[in-house]
Amino acid sequence: MTSDSDVTFDFAGRTAIVTGAALGIGAEIARYFRAAGATVYALDVLGADKTDITSTADVEAAVRRAVDETGRLDIVVNNAGILRDKVLWKLTDDDWDAVLAVHLGGTFRLTRAAVPHFRAQQYGRVVNVTSYTGLHGNVGQANYAAAKAGIIGFTKTAAKELARFGVTVNAVSPNAETRMIESIPAAKKAELAAAIPMGRFAAPSEMCAAVAFLASAQAGYITGTVLPVDGGISM
Repeated sequence: MTSDSDVTFDFAGRTAIVTGAALGIGAEIARYFRAAGATVYALDVLGADKTDITSTADVEAAVRRAVDETGRLDIVVNNAGILRDKVLWKLTDDDWDAVLAVHLGGTFRLTRAAVPHFRAQQYGRVVNVTSYTGLHGNVGQANYAAAKAGIIGFTKTAAKELARFGVTVNAVSPNAETRMIESIPAAKKAELAAAIPMGRFAAPSEMCAAVAFLASAQAGYITGTVLPVDGGISM
């Protein structure tokens, strides 16, 4: 879990929206930004302030609230995700549509809703969460891999479109111990961990510094990149 002693960036006066923020990586990122001085809106269907990022109305309402209450929006972290793993021939339309709607659709909707405010400020930071699977695929995850690959393409396109407004758009590719990893059988999980050069999955809190860096004012000349935070598995 993130503590004040872990914080190395100053986000005082900044407003951030983090999706998928009830648990895991999203919860740690939200805590980190708060500890660094930001006003954070933590969006999740599981949270007290329920927001469905597959709903344009919900997303736009969340952005309006953040701007109405703080007068600005500086940072968007698109982290929300779900799994519906099945081999290709067993995937249903609903399995496909649900995963794409949360991962890729949610990233699109929230970024789109934030852009008018970023343009007005001539400043903004978008950090998207993608995956090693988006580049390399994984058995039983055609829907998830397609969504995460789509996020990479979206990141690079949005980075090109928004650079002239002082907005950067980047992605991180994590490899952390989350509820998605917990569902893997113990033997398979041990096999996967052994393939990581660092020999383990990261704690969710170990993703925070990379996200914070890309969301910082100091990273203003970095855009369109995908930063692996994965213990070397993507080498």
